[in-house]
Amino acid sequence: MDSNHKLQEVLDGISSAEKQAGRKLGDTRLIAVSKTFAGDQIEPVLRAGHRIFGENRVQESQQKWPQLIQKYPDVELHLIGPLQSNKAADAVALFDVIHTVDREKIAKALAAEMSKQGKKLKLFVQVNTGLEEQKAGIAPDKVIDFVNDCRTVHDLEISGLMCIPPFDDNPGPHFALLRKLAKQANVEELSMGMSGDYQLAIEFGSTCVRVGSAIFGTR
Repeated sequence: MDSNHKLQEVLDGISSAEKQAGRKLGDTRLIAVSKTFAGDQIEPVLRAGHRIFGENRVQESQQKWPQLIQKYPDVELHLIGPLQSNKAADAVALFDVIHTVDREKIAKALAAEMSKQGKKLKLFVQVNTGLEEQKAGIAPDKVIDFVNDCRTVHDLEISGLMCIPPFDDNPGPHFALLRKLAKQANVEELSMGMSGDYQLAIEFGSTCVRVGSAIFGTR
């Protein structure tokens, strides 16, 4: 099955999950995760009309997206992988949304770069809901203070929270925790749910699902 059919299957799956959860159709945005795929593999999905894409690495994105954006200028590009502060300038220049604000150093670097470049990005704070040592993200009990600091110290507008549940855990409790934290932090958006669990994430109120392999196949 080609990527266009797979894309349609995922879009249908999102609509079906929204219906089942009693949510408004179109409430959930699909981020097609194109990391590790080349421009010619991404282009069929662009030709099918999809415009929201997610990438993990700034450097990899710089190699393929500027050319694609020239052809499809209405693309919305999301950084969903970890960001190093020395890449903040490049990230602000290329991306529209960053899902992985996870420490004070990054908040400070992004604030400085957005001011310098005169560009306002949409930002999500990444939460390490499973407290995994190898994973980026703010500990759940530090989220409210961190979001407040982003707003008051760095004058950043935080749109939502993001999480990646532990691989072998039931994702439901992690999605429930993120939803609860979002309410406490007074943010509207939830970036949660991937190829294997996006329909469950929609039940828990996800507003952005990040789906790669279900569209592009295995890497």
